Amino acid sequence: MSDAAILRGVVDRWKAAVDAHEPEQVAACFTDDAIFQGLHPYTVGRTGIAEYYASQPLGMTADYRVMETRRLADDLLLGYLGVDFAFTDRPTLTVNLGVLLHRTADGWSIAHYQVSLLP
Repeated sequence: MSDAAILRGVVDRWKAAVDAHEPEQVAACFTDDAIFQGLHPYTVGRTGIAEYYASQPLGMTADYRVMETRRLADDLLLGYLGVDFAFTDRPTLTVNLGVLLHRTADGWSIAHYQVSLLP
């Protein structure tokens, strides 16, 4: 499987959970000790990630574009994406997203998530 396909597989699960407003399912896409930096102060672990997504407005959806991938080791994959978060009551927010995927016995999960706003 290509690196881009691995990345899309994980990010597709994340997107489906974001679009369905299922915070626990979003958090399940991450490792237990994931470092997460959205647009609020960072958190570590699935509990904080679930809380972050539970606070997002109903109807928010995410569309993404894979811009780059880099295989750092057999079990580490870096992904760089453009993401458009759409809302029902305000303009779409476009961000850059860097993720580090880690492969464990359970498959690939997000170990690090870093959002930055576009200028």
